[in-house]
Amino acid sequence: MVKSAPKVLTVDEFISHYGECDRYELIDGELIEMEPTGPHEQVSALIGRKLNVEIDRQDLSYFIPHRCLIKLLGTETAFRPDVIVLDQTQLINEPLWQQQPVITSGNSIKLIAEVVSTNWQNDYARKVEDYALLGVPEYWIVDYLGIGGREYIGKPKQPTVTICTLIEDEYQKQLFQNNEQLVSSIFPNLQLTAQQIFNAGRSVIE
Repeated sequence: MVKSAPKVLTVDEFISHYGECDRYELIDGELIEMEPTGPHEQVSALIGRKLNVEIDRQDLSYFIPHRCLIKLLGTETAFRPDVIVLDQTQLINEPLWQQQPVITSGNSIKLIAEVVSTNWQNDYARKVEDYALLGVPEYWIVDYLGIGGREYIGKPKQPTVTICTLIEDEYQKQLFQNNEQLVSSIFPNLQLTAQQIFNAGRSVIE
């Protein structure tokens, strides 16, 4: 039997058919199922809650949307971040925002956090490159299960938060494990350890 190639979608087709469905994103025209688990959602929720506290405390013009797509112009790729912090003052320059929760410019984004799951290669490689090109100033790779490759999180593998900070046009990466306190350039007063995040992904928090 000859297996037919998967249908290639344009970004516009993807947004039209899957824009409201949180289970999919588009990479090079290929539909990618995100397969979130309950613990994955617990980790995402904790990160969003902690960042919202900082936004309120500093009275910043930032917010975390419930759902949002990032459309990479000139490509057939649309990412759906687990957590994204947007700058409300920049949304006036977003051509699609008034009709759809779709972002096209890195100027609108302050921080993205991706919680690693089975498609971990996309979080550690593809998205690092694309988010840097887009100009996203800070990108968190939250590997609460420690399933990424050893070249990314070290040996022996263990749960790791990698914070990528954009310096000129490349990310500088810093790894956080165990009870190490995260260091964020966007939220410099953030009080959050890697272990607090990892604990959120457990069925029973000790």
